[in-house]
Amino acid sequence: MQFATVLTRVQQGLEAHQVRVEVHLSGGLPSLSISGMVETSVKESRDRVCAAIRSAGLEVPDGRIVISLAPANLPKAGSRFDLPIALGILAASGQVPPEALSGKEFFGELGLSGDLRSVPAILPAAMQAGVSGHGVVAPDACAEELALLDSETIALATHLTGVVGFLWGRSDLPAPLKQSAPSLPGDSVVGSDIDFSDVCGQVMAKRGLLIAAAGGHNLLMSGSPGAGKSMLAQRFAGLLAPLSNAESLQTAALYSLAGQRMPAWQRRPFRSPHHTSSSPALVGGSSKPVPGEISLAHNGVLFLDELPEFPRAALEALREPLETGSITIARAGQSCEFPASFQLLAAMNPCPCGYAGDAEKNCRCTPEQVRRYQQKISGPLLDRIDICLQISRPRVSLSDSRNSTAETTESLYEKAAAARDRQIQRAGKLNAMLGSRETREYCWPDATGLKLLEKAAERFGMSYRACDRVLRVARTIADLDAASCSSTNTNAPAITGALALRGLDQKN
Repeated sequence: MQFATVLTRVQQGLEAHQVRVEVHLSGGLPSLSISGMVETSVKESRDRVCAAIRSAGLEVPDGRIVISLAPANLPKAGSRFDLPIALGILAASGQVPPEALSGKEFFGELGLSGDLRSVPAILPAAMQAGVSGHGVVAPDACAEELALLDSETIALATHLTGVVGFLWGRSDLPAPLKQSAPSLPGDSVVGSDIDFSDVCGQVMAKRGLLIAAAGGHNLLMSGSPGAGKSMLAQRFAGLLAPLSNAESLQTAALYSLAGQRMPAWQRRPFRSPHHTSSSPALVGGSSKPVPGEISLAHNGVLFLDELPEFPRAALEALREPLETGSITIARAGQSCEFPASFQLLAAMNPCPCGYAGDAEKNCRCTPEQVRRYQQKISGPLLDRIDICLQISRPRVSLSDSRNSTAETTESLYEKAAAARDRQIQRAGKLNAMLGSRETREYCWPDATGLKLLEKAAERFGMSYRACDRVLRVARTIADLDAASCSSTNTNAPAITGALALRGLDQKN
């Protein structure tokens, strides 16, 4: 046998395209060439593969070895092709049965001693292989990621000799052990040791966060230093519903692409990038498209603390993902689309010194400084935020903080979960996800509420998008209060509450 084919995959965004590693042996002077739009990291595999084959007690055939990675129009980089290239050489020279390679896909970097090392982004590749009905042979170092897949067709190996023995039928390779366990509803993203009951006072702020969690609405908190904005944000994820298995796999695949570990199975991600983060860091990028913070926050929360301190370009890049739930990153060689359906949670000070409007401390900023600071956040971005909470610093009372009777995360979670159930039963999705037609079908106000909204829109110059967002927030308020849940009309008190929570339009 002078020809062999081995299947593997190349990663392009979340898509894992199948690659055929074709190996042809012929006479002539000893040489090994690799073609198929391969980068330097793949060309360097020649020496690694040959050394690994010899270290495993096998032979590198004499003569000319030509290796083609097809299709040739897809760029290929990385060390994941080491194992399939080695097996292709062994199959073409008769040292591995070619028929045993059928229906399997192989991934892994080879060390000079023949040991198998982990490769990045193995999870989305294995997921796509499963969709194609193929088995997977991968390094044992990837067991933790592959254990997320409930599949018996995945085999793990530590050395090239183990793979060869498996293909000859002389030995078995173990499957990854299923180790994941669902997170408990209401668990905080940071840990179960923090709770909403730790926050003294801030009843209205907690109410706003509850509405945001129940309907999936974007929220901005504005207040002086020490008002508790970051403390509230850290506890917000505890009000969100756990991820489904499908959502967890998609989130884990994105983390795998980024070379990171998913925080916890079925727990919604909570990303909090620093305000010095650049636009590529937020939306994704580099020379090869990789997921950014908004994609790592997919199905979860993106918390931007000190919002006006972020670069203007980075904030403006959030506008499209907030509407579409995805981001397309284009480079000269390729274009990749990553999911980015996240809930935006932001916090800011009202002015550079932080004390504009504070009841106890005087602001040192001029009106022009305050205006310039607040204008760092553009109108189009503000228009995409449903709820704006003005948070005041609570009165300090140490005795009250020790004997706090505030609602716990668990009790708030139960309220949010009940409201979410009503939304799913009514429209199949959360209120924040409704389109314009769905908003008018499920969130339309009664006659009194319609008049209130029309007057507010005229007085504050609200856009149609802003009006739709008010309607969705009002519907969530009605769902939380169990008011008019069987009706498609949202009542006037809910409209009033939603307008009160949208303080952005009144400022602009």
